[in-house]
Amino acid sequence: MDQVFKALADETRRRLLDLLRAENGRTLGELCEHVDMARQSVTQHLAVLEAANLVATVRRGREKLHYLNPVPLHEVQERWIDKFERPRLRALGVLKRRAEEAMTDKPNFVYVIYIRSTPEKVWDALTDADLTAAYWGHSNVSDWQPGSRWEHRRTDGSGTADVVGTVVESDRPTRLVTSWAAPEDEGRDDGYSRVTYDIQPHADIVRLTVTHEDLADEGALSDVGSGWPAVLSNLKSLLETGSPLPQEPWLVPSS
Repeated sequence: MDQVFKALADETRRRLLDLLRAENGRTLGELCEHVDMARQSVTQHLAVLEAANLVATVRRGREKLHYLNPVPLHEVQERWIDKFERPRLRALGVLKRRAEEAMTDKPNFVYVIYIRSTPEKVWDALTDADLTAAYWGHSNVSDWQPGSRWEHRRTDGSGTADVVGTVVESDRPTRLVTSWAAPEDEGRDDGYSRVTYDIQPHADIVRLTVTHEDLADEGALSDVGSGWPAVLSNLKSLLETGSPLPQEPWLVPSS
């Protein structure tokens, strides 16, 4: 938390976050166009924001794209705001990030969270049916081989899958890519979204990056903006303490 508050204390860094909130996925050059300082200085400010986990970066070819990461602010909300005025102030902690970028190859949403665990345990927490049921409220079921079907099943005993898709890439324990669709949209070209999990060792902890692309509409974007931080915080709590946070299960929009 100290790094988060230190990062937010600087006006320039808050300005950079505002720029990313207005248009996510910007390059260093694009950010420099709106900040009156040397490129090296902007780079240093972005490094502070990234160290505080307020900014996540993704490589696309030769470009490095920067994304506002709402997870730390969500944790501040959970710790100091929701406890006192959850019903009235819930919307303040939901950071809705729009995907109306000019470039269609940019990810719609990128979330990064650091977990005190191992890559293998994080992978298992994403793919084990019992573990996902514990912190997500749905079981992720598949053999997790490329080309295999996977299902996001309810835990009420009905066996109903609310999301289905295909395992696109599977490289345990570092990268998992899956397509997502509602059962009724399965087989439609425009019925799928795509989720990528990148799992990287970071010192003695793990950096988990979740990228959700090709969402269908504003409703899906809004759900993603509030839902992924809750799921990732719940996963983090489960792996670090053995118990998930007391939150409502969240169903990822399928497209």
